[in-house]
Amino acid sequence: MEADAGRGLGGQKTMDGRKSETNGVDHKAVIPSCCLKAQASDPEVGAKCHSTVVSGWFSQTRSSADKSGTGTYYNNPMWPGEAHSLKVEKVLFQEKSEYQEVLVFESSCYGKVLVLDGILQLTEKDECAYQEMIAHLPLCSIKSPKNVLVVGGGDGGVLREIARHSSVELIDICEIDKMVIDVSKKFFPELAIGFDDPRVQLHVGDAVEFLRNCPEAKYDAIIVDSSDPVGPAQELVERPFFKTLARALKPGGVLCNMAESMWLHTHLIQDMLSICRETFKGSVHYAWASVPTYPSGVIGFLLCSTEGGPPIDFRNPINPIEKLEGALQHRRELRFYNSEMHRAAFALPSFVRKEVPCLRELQPAGRLPHR
Repeated sequence: MEADAGRGLGGQKTMDGRKSETNGVDHKAVIPSCCLKAQASDPEVGAKCHSTVVSGWFSQTRSSADKSGTGTYYNNPMWPGEAHSLKVEKVLFQEKSEYQEVLVFESSCYGKVLVLDGILQLTEKDECAYQEMIAHLPLCSIKSPKNVLVVGGGDGGVLREIARHSSVELIDICEIDKMVIDVSKKFFPELAIGFDDPRVQLHVGDAVEFLRNCPEAKYDAIIVDSSDPVGPAQELVERPFFKTLARALKPGGVLCNMAESMWLHTHLIQDMLSICRETFKGSVHYAWASVPTYPSGVIGFLLCSTEGGPPIDFRNPINPIEKLEGALQHRRELRFYNSEMHRAAFALPSFVRKEVPCLRELQPAGRLPHR
C-alpha cells in the first residue's frame, strides 16, 4: 500500500487512540508508537509511512502495463492473494533436485530457512513448534509406541523428536528426495541430528510405493510430514493413500498427518476428516499449533486411530512427555510442546466448528477438553 493511500481518512483514530488529521498536521504527532520505532530503526521508512500504515505491512500488484510480473507473488494455489516475506541476508544453497528446487538462505530474524519449490518449509527460529507437535501429539496419545514410520520429513526434525521416546525400537523414514536430506545435514544440523539415532532406518523413495509393499499392521504410529497437497503431493490427501496408511497401522495404531491452516483451508480439512472417519473407524480429531512463518501463522494436524485396540483419547496424553525419563532434554531441550499445549491444541474456534461439520460432532460447542 502506497504512502498516500490513507488520504481522505481525516479524523480516523490511530492505534494509540488519537485522531489523525491529515490536513496540515505534522504526521509524526499522530503516527502510532510502533511506527515511530520502525522509523527510528530505519530512516527510509519515514518516507513511506503515514498515520495508519507502515510500508511493508501491505503491498500492491503493479498495473497491467508493468511487465515486471509482481503479481505472480500472489498466485500460490494454496493461499492465493497472500505473500509472506523474510529478508534474505545471504543465499547459502540453491539447486534443482530430480523433484524440486531446493533453496537455503540466511534470514535476518528467523535464522536459516529451507524452501522447496518456492514454499517455505522451516526456519531455525520456529521449527520447534511444528516438529515437536507433529511428533508428540500422536506418540504421547498411546502407551509405549515401538514401531514408527515417518513419511517425508527429510530435514530430520521429526526423527529428532521421536527419539525422545525410549520405548520406540524402530523408526522407518521414507523420503523421496535425497537432496533434502543432504542439504539438511549440512545446513540444519540441529534437525538432521535425528538421522544419527541407531533406531532410524532410511528409505529413499516414493512413500506410496513403500507403504504398498510394507507388511500389514506393522506400525504403532505413522507421521506424515508432507508438503502442501498441490502437484505430486495431491495424492497424499486422497482416499487411497489414507487406506494404505490404515493398512500399515496396528489395531489401535495412530496417524498424525499435516492438515493445513484452519484460516485458509477449511474445505480441505473437511474433506480429509470425512475420508479419515470412513477409513480409520477409531478416533479422528483435528489439532493446531502456532508457526509464525507458515501461511496465516498456524498449521493443523489430523489425528486418527484404527479400530481394534484400546480407545484413543487424543485430547488427553496418556503417555505424558514429562514422565518419560530423559525426554525433555534429549538431544535438545523441548521448546514448544508440553502436556498443556497438547490439550490446548484441540480447542477449536467457533468459526472452524461451523465451517467444518465433522468437527461439530467431535467437539460440541462450549465443551473444552478436560484434564
